[in-house]
Amino acid sequence: MNTVKIKSALISVYYKDGLEPLVRELQKQGVTFYSTGGTQDFLEKLGVEVVPVETVTDYPSIFGGRVKTLHPKIFGGILHRRGHEQDQQELRHFQIPALDLVIVDLYPFEETVASGASEEDIIEKIDIGGISLIRAAAKNFQDVLIVSNREQYGEVVELLQAKDGSTDLSDRKRFAAKAFDVSSHYDTHIFQHLSKEQELAPAFKQSERTSQALRYGENPHQAGTFYGNLDQLFDKLNGKELSYNNLVDVDAAVLLMAEFANQPAVAILKHTNACGVAVADTLHQAYLNALACDPVSAFGGVIIANKTIDLATAQELNKLFFEVLIAPAFDQDALELLSSKKNRILLRQKPVQLPTKLFKTLLNGVIEQDKDSATETAKDFKTATNRAPSPEEVEGLEFALKVCKHTKSNTIVLAKGNQLLASGVGQTSRVDALRQAIEKARSFGFDLQGAVMASDAFFPFPDCVTIASEAGITAVVQPGGSIKDQDSIDACNERNMAMVMTGVRHFKH
Repeated sequence: MNTVKIKSALISVYYKDGLEPLVRELQKQGVTFYSTGGTQDFLEKLGVEVVPVETVTDYPSIFGGRVKTLHPKIFGGILHRRGHEQDQQELRHFQIPALDLVIVDLYPFEETVASGASEEDIIEKIDIGGISLIRAAAKNFQDVLIVSNREQYGEVVELLQAKDGSTDLSDRKRFAAKAFDVSSHYDTHIFQHLSKEQELAPAFKQSERTSQALRYGENPHQAGTFYGNLDQLFDKLNGKELSYNNLVDVDAAVLLMAEFANQPAVAILKHTNACGVAVADTLHQAYLNALACDPVSAFGGVIIANKTIDLATAQELNKLFFEVLIAPAFDQDALELLSSKKNRILLRQKPVQLPTKLFKTLLNGVIEQDKDSATETAKDFKTATNRAPSPEEVEGLEFALKVCKHTKSNTIVLAKGNQLLASGVGQTSRVDALRQAIEKARSFGFDLQGAVMASDAFFPFPDCVTIASEAGITAVVQPGGSIKDQDSIDACNERNMAMVMTGVRHFKH
């Protein structure tokens, strides 16, 4: 068991909240306290007798507080081995006090960066003494307990009460692991900040300390975990816990809806692809138009809106079985109605900036890329045909392109005005994607005469233009860039179709 009775503690923390109950428990156990600076003042105001670190080291706090605890007498007190005779002789010879417990936290580096502080202030929040104490105490977990985060205080109080001021090896090893989690997370964020302006970072590092186990992964035989803090992005107002597949669809929904900021918009997604998207004068109408696109696929989907869910919209939503509904707000009567289904997940989305870098595991490594933040509008369109698109067609092309950007490649999106009519998704052939979209649109009663088409990549042959024209489509947007672009342009001119090019491809795999 290797039980160690805590007789001495070094405390040096930035945040003092929540510390007093732990100090009182240690005080009851007759522990000797060592401290410095603001923590020493805090302890003395509690009436606790403190041995100043300066009396141990014979050095004051110097260099504006940059050096306080960095001294052999402090680190020797932590790192010496209790069962090692040579270490014990040196401890006595150099009059080093043994330290059984170290309570330290770190300067708020992440918070300082997030606050928009100056670079000088940010650098000063790179902790040196604290991180060194944490690593030293964690390394010597055979003899020393390290408390590296204020969130651990309550657990330590319970531990000390249960074991009469002592700790077992398993306790100390557990807290050592937590300490290295704290230190690695801290160093990762410093690395990310200092390397953010480099075109190619020298290493891939990510650290997410908040996690939750999922019911399972994509399938029931796969384990799954989400690393991140969903509470920063959503308030969950109702329903069961989000699953792996829910989260994947929610991510796709949030990214798609970010394209629509002004007019009321609704999107319905299934397996990360939109099966309905619409913009209208009211949210109620936007939902009805989105649902009309593919009411079959909408069953069991994820729905997202960019405006407050009102009662009229909620009444329509309540007729459909769906897994998740995301919106920036809910009217109270709408929330009460939608909450009548206990498993229905309702998320209130907070205005949080999402990461600009995307990554995923691949083979025996990780690939990272910039987020696709390009969104082309009419000012980016370059008319390639004899006929320029009409204002109505331009509106449809802009809308279709936004949806196309967030749809699995190869994709073709058909739209009219601000309503998705159909899309062909994830096909190995662009012709197949177009035919799938035409067939779906017709199956749900849409008239494609005057509709527009968006493609995520160029047309290598004029076949897509020909098929689209035969279906009634009158305008096309595509990135261009094929050596045979002219063939598609000529095919459009022969059919009085308008084609615009953007120069930007939007593959999504």
